[in-house]
Amino acid sequence: MLSAKRDKKAADKFFKETIGKHGLPEKVNVDKSGANEAALLTINIFLFLLGIWLTNGIEIRQNKYLNNLIEQDHRNIKRLTRPMLPRF
Repeated sequence: MLSAKRDKKAADKFFKETIGKHGLPEKVNVDKSGANEAALLTINIFLFLLGIWLTNGIEIRQNKYLNNLIEQDHRNIKRLTRPMLPRF
């Protein structure tokens, strides 16, 4: 999550913007942050109340190892972009 604060308000804003741009996900991999889980549970309840319910809502997968695959992808991007950065 791209925020200086890792609170529920920041997580709500992040997930609302992301869902608005990309649609509803089936599964979300998050770390053990309670703010992420709380925001996703709020979204699931909101979807249920609106009747826009997937089969089981958004599946929340909290495991520190599931996110490692995504984080490892950043290594190649950093390796490619680091030489392009200006040196001060």
